[in-house]
Amino acid sequence: MKNKYTYVWVSAIILIFGIIFIPRIVDRIKRGTVVENTRMNVETGGERPLEYITLDGKKRKVPAFNFLNQDSLWISNQDYKGKVYVVEFFFTTCPTICPIMNQNLVEIQDEFREFQNFGIASFTINPEYDTPMVLKEYAEKYGITDLDWNLLTGDSEKIFDLANVGFNIFAASSPDVPGGFEHSGLFALVDKNGYLRSRKDAFGNPLIYYRGTIKPSQGQNIDGEEEQISILKEDIKKLLQE
Repeated sequence: MKNKYTYVWVSAIILIFGIIFIPRIVDRIKRGTVVENTRMNVETGGERPLEYITLDGKKRKVPAFNFLNQDSLWISNQDYKGKVYVVEFFFTTCPTICPIMNQNLVEIQDEFREFQNFGIASFTINPEYDTPMVLKEYAEKYGITDLDWNLLTGDSEKIFDLANVGFNIFAASSPDVPGGFEHSGLFALVDKNGYLRSRKDAFGNPLIYYRGTIKPSQGQNIDGEEEQISILKEDIKKLLQE
């Protein structure tokens, strides 16, 4: 009798499990979400539209700016109207992450060279040294040839305000670090209407920015963080198609 009752209870548990969970599993199979990546540093993209980055419930838009580029031409946010573009903050004498960042951006430049509605905006955080002439030499050194890739210099206070407030990408003068400046090495992605966009991460939160300091060929850095240039390329393509 004991075995019989044990069998009845086991059957009842299996039946309850089937009633509750099998419909959910079937639904997830239909939606292609049975296997979900739960690693913190892996993002999900697929065919989903990119998210708008918000602040206090409002879509974040690139604030107005106006700086000189490597050709001594005034470039403003209006020059990027109708273009998808990537934003970085760097400086030409950076001995650490900037060379990798700009090598990655050159790779992106080369992939999207034929798109007239794509560009890059690189703001120097050391404008006192990085004059248009210095930026021109830097562009030639790194193979920056796209006419819509502007290396921008100007008033340092305005540039730091643009970085830390406008984009919320950390940048600061710091004499105690190599090169004398600290910055995050992140890239921002902007759509044709000037709004900051990104995909969601594995937990459903906007990624916000993209790591610019890891080469695609490297895969991961020593901290186990994955390269994000590959997904940045995917997301640029999405915005170009909007």
